[in-house]
Order: sequence, then structure tokens, then C-alpha cells
Amino acid sequence: MAQTLTPGLSEVSALLAVLDRQSYTKAADQLGLSPARVSELVRSLEERLGLRLVERTTRSVAATPAGERLRERLRPVLDDYQGAFDSLNDFRSRPAGTLRLTVPPGAANLILAPIIARFKAQYPEVTLDLSITRTYVDIVKERFDAGIRPGERVARDMIALRISDEVPMIAAASPTYLREHGTPRTPKELSGHSCLRFCMPTGAVVPWRFGRRGRMAEVEVNGPLIANEAGIGVAAAVHDAGVVQLPAVFLASELKAGSLVPVLADWDQPRVDAFHLYYPSRRHIRPPLKALVEFLRTDYRSNRTIPKATD
Repeated sequence: MAQTLTPGLSEVSALLAVLDRQSYTKAADQLGLSPARVSELVRSLEERLGLRLVERTTRSVAATPAGERLRERLRPVLDDYQGAFDSLNDFRSRPAGTLRLTVPPGAANLILAPIIARFKAQYPEVTLDLSITRTYVDIVKERFDAGIRPGERVARDMIALRISDEVPMIAAASPTYLREHGTPRTPKELSGHSCLRFCMPTGAVVPWRFGRRGRMAEVEVNGPLIANEAGIGVAAAVHDAGVVQLPAVFLASELKAGSLVPVLADWDQPRVDAFHLYYPSRRHIRPPLKALVEFLRTDYRSNRTIPKATD
């Protein structure tokens, strides 16, 4: 009788994790193994089949044509296999398992960080596996359970759940900076100040806008910093580098401590889109995701997720 070439589940899981995550290191994190062990499993599968399944370079990992065909055929099978075990969660008193989420930095800091302890206390057997990125991610293709992003426009086969209010912007600077450079009384006076600016994932610089009686206009500003992350701008403003304009929640602790103070507070400023949790509109969702959906829905209704800022 010929020896079977049927691979083991550990080899298949390692291959799919490497191809899904396009990284041996990320696949190892997902599987709870060492990168060396994941590489060994993939190499064993390739030797067993006599085919190269993964193209490896110093910078990237990608499927060969044979590897891509195998992934396309195996992914539904492995999903059904995992789904069979996930269905047993219906018999548990509490949801269990790992929940993979893709979230932007703002949502990670402002929505998830404050609720992790309470969520863990309520659902101790659920682990949140967060991928924090500013870029939009195809959660189905990248094997995420759900994502968070501002706005509610999502693909037709997705469900969007609002989990925050719109967030008002606030311009602020340190007391020392204002003593040394003066306090702007109108938006036009910002042209004479150092303004700390931010760029979107596209690379475009976020405009500064102010208004009166509901009419907003852009204001031309300049300064020593353009960054794609809010934290450096807040820290620079605290250290007297200039004026910053950000969603109020990014500045809440500094405003409360007095290390930053509002400027142009009597002028209208824009509001940032509310954050939404989005996930595939499947008839049956995994119990850990269902638990998170209900938790965030309740948390938002009780106004605990993102504290309201004073307009």
C-alpha cells in the first residue's frame, strides 16, 4: 500500500497563517508558535507534496501558484472545521476564543483601551487580538473578525454599529507658549503662530477649519511639524512647540491638567465622524464577536465609550 501524502492539520494551519498574514513572524504570533517552528511546518508540507508553496524573499512572503490554489481550496474547509468547534460555544455559559480586530490608533486609545478591563471581567475567556493601523483593511481577505473606523460607509455585505458620538475638534496650546507668543483672537492670527499639523493616510495634510453661525472656512497655517500620529503633536504642544488642533478626546487629560489650554474657544470647530464597528453580515456570528457587539452597544448607550467634550 502506498504511503499517504495527506498532511497534518498543524502543517495546513501554518501554511494558511503564513499566506494570510504574509509573514512568518505574524503567523507565529497568531498560532502561538516560534517563527522557526512555523517555517519548519511549511517546509515539511512542501517536502511532503514535492511542491514549493511559498515564495520567500528578504522583504516579502507570497503564495506560489500552487500555494494559492491550495489556499483557495483549503480555506473553506478549515473555516468549516473551525466553525464546528466554534459552534460548541453555544453550550458554554460564557463566550470563549480569540477575536481579531483591525483598528486605527485613535479607536484603540479612545474606545478599546478604556473598556478592556471591564470587557475582560465580563468575558474572561475572550482574548482581543488587535492590529493597529491607519490604513483601511479588507477584514474578510485578511481574516479579521471585525474592524473599527470613522464613518458608517462600509461595503454592502458589512454591518456597521455606531459606537461613539461625533467628536468636536479643539485648538489648544501650552500656557508657556501663549505667554511667549500671544494668544490668537481670530483664526487669521494663526498665520503668525507655529501650528502642529497632521496628515491623513493618503498623505494629505488635514486642513484647519473654523467658523461662526454654522459656516466653516479653512485657515492657512504653518509650523515646524507634520505628523501622521496624534501623540507626537500633543507632546510637542505640551512642550511649548505651538498650537495643535485635534479631536477633544485626544487632549482631554492635558486640558484637565492645565498643560494645554483651549484657544479660539468662542469659534466653531469641525467634528470628527463617529466611530463604527463593522463586521460581515453573516447569519451566524461567532460568540466572542457577538459579545463584543453587545458590550459596545450597551457601552455607547450609557455614554461611557468616548466622554463628551465641552463644545
